Amino acid sequence: MKYLTFLFLKILLLSNFVMAETIPTKSEILKESRECIKDSQTQVCKELVSKIEKLQLVVFDQNRFKCQSSLLGMQSAIIEAYFLKDFSNMRISFMIPYVIKNC
Repeated sequence: MKYLTFLFLKILLLSNFVMAETIPTKSEILKESRECIKDSQTQVCKELVSKIEKLQLVVFDQNRFKCQSSLLGMQSAIIEAYFLKDFSNMRISFMIPYVIKNC
């Protein structure tokens, strides 16, 4: 009985951990990307990189490679704008239509 209780608790805790991690939507990515264009040094941009990573892994598993490539391009533009302070945010703007079209 102790073993079953322990197993049940373990499954419950693991399932809550998995449910807590949500996959961002395309519209969420696009909205935050537009915010990032305004100021690439915000926390939104930093968090957006990991959100795009989650979404691009999902679309990879679905064999949606054009979407994955577009997301990776957006992600690299955000990283460049965030870490290279003199880098233009125009590249993020350039990638938005590709994400819209391919995802």
